[in-house]
Amino acid sequence: MNKIGNTKEKICAFCASDYHFEMISLPYIDRKITNDNEIIILTENDLENTVKNLLEKTNIKEEKKQKILKLNWKNDDETKIKEIKNKLQKNMIIFIKGKENYINNINKNIEKYLPQEKTVKIIDCYDIEEIGEKSNKIVKQYNKILQTTGEKEI
Repeated sequence: MNKIGNTKEKICAFCASDYHFEMISLPYIDRKITNDNEIIILTENDLENTVKNLLEKTNIKEEKKQKILKLNWKNDDETKIKEIKNKLQKNMIIFIKGKENYINNINKNIEKYLPQEKTVKIIDCYDIEEIGEKSNKIVKQYNKILQTTGEKEI
């Protein structure tokens, strides 16, 4: 996955745990969910319970919490890839969270369904403990990084 992709905008993120991923992604999702973006979360782990717990402790308005909870936080790649194929007409933000091999495989699987327009934003969220010192090499493949404050140019 590279920063010169012709079908999408690619962003990277690094997280130490499921909760850390949610803490990075929730403020971003909170801002983007109101802009008619389709948000899809592909993840190696089922995040449904952890995101519920985290949302209970946030000051996000109840209406937005419900929208965020309606996102599919489970590990259900087959259903989500079908969703990507069926909803290509919308502005789409796809989070891919997991180990490096998982991220690479999911990107290969969804690449064939992505449109040529730049309506798709893919945020690859790497497990920092797994990649360790390779993080510098990975960052060079992207133009932006996602942090709790939002997207930042690299």
